[in-house]
Amino acid sequence: FGLSYAKNGELLKYIRKIGSFDETCTRFYTAEIVSALEYLHGKGIIHRDLKPENILLNEDMHIQITDFGTAKVLSADSRQARANSFVGTAQYVSPELLTEKSACKSSDLWALGCIIYQLVAGLPPFRAGNEYLIFQKIIKLEYDFPEKFFPKAKDLVEKLLVLDATNRLGCEEMGGYGPLKAHPFFESIVWENLHLQTPPKLTAYLPAMSEDDEDCYGNYDSLLSQFGCMQVSSSASSHSLSAAETSTPQTSGGNIEQYIHDLDNNSFELDLQFSEDEKRLLLAKQAGGNPWHQFVENNLILKMGPVDKRKGLFARRRQLLLTEGPHLYYVDPVNKVLKGEIPWSLELRPEAKNFKTFFVHTPNRTYYLMDPSGNAHKWCKKIHEVWRHRYHQNAAK
Repeated sequence: FGLSYAKNGELLKYIRKIGSFDETCTRFYTAEIVSALEYLHGKGIIHRDLKPENILLNEDMHIQITDFGTAKVLSADSRQARANSFVGTAQYVSPELLTEKSACKSSDLWALGCIIYQLVAGLPPFRAGNEYLIFQKIIKLEYDFPEKFFPKAKDLVEKLLVLDATNRLGCEEMGGYGPLKAHPFFESIVWENLHLQTPPKLTAYLPAMSEDDEDCYGNYDSLLSQFGCMQVSSSASSHSLSAAETSTPQTSGGNIEQYIHDLDNNSFELDLQFSEDEKRLLLAKQAGGNPWHQFVENNLILKMGPVDKRKGLFARRRQLLLTEGPHLYYVDPVNKVLKGEIPWSLELRPEAKNFKTFFVHTPNRTYYLMDPSGNAHKWCKKIHEVWRHRYHQNAAK
């Protein structure tokens, strides 16, 4: 047998890339999933493992549901509307599967609610350190909505994430798919020719986190066209930051304090016109007195400061550390734990959206960051400066 080609891969890839879909994108792709489930359930098929990884996008950015390895086909003459085996993925598992060890068509509607939540918020509703704790949250219906969650989408999710499978919007006991498709969230959807419509451009939604901020939107398709626009020789990858490459060499062992610009106790940046000898002195000073040195693998910190790192509608405070190499580390400042690193590549692009908010675009993900001090442009300027040093041979062309 053959499989149709889904050129644009998994829906999950796009959730990870842009973080949080705007309302138009969320509505369209939710509607396509609803149409697909209506068709499957009409054929007596329970998918049982519906999740963003199993929703693919074809060349035209319409969805295709895949991975029917755990699906259950209900026989036409059978009165049994449930499948009695434990399958699925922790974050999307329905409560009846956990308590009764059985799944039904309505179990797919529970997964739909989880997916809608994830499209808007950027993360699934039930999250914990391990599967057991996730299951406990599901059984207790223990989740909440972040601020700025679209109100109509919130109402729809609340009508799908219902512990009693017979009370979920869209199930047979609640009137089937008619009432689900009539929900106000789908008010602008034309269901009859959905598969023939042009999908909306994928757009990230970044609502303001405080009253003095502003909402941000980012067009994913335009970002794709920017990648690769600046060709740089791979032979540039071995270059490091030093005065020999950037300016007239300074006096060896000179006053290194001239390169350090302190912003506050946890924020500073360096000028890059230091010699190799001065770099060693700067690194020795950093190793002896900078509490963040332990996280940067003995690399010289070129700029650091607190930022709010966003994933969808959620934000966490992180200490951002830009170092030679180059590297962009981010650390949990409370627990003093290295949480990750933004990967550097030729395609990396910083973008300031306003005084506080800036993006770091990478091929597989866009990192959304907010500088509480309102110096987003300084972060972008320094990241771009380091980027040019890293790929300096052809960057000016």
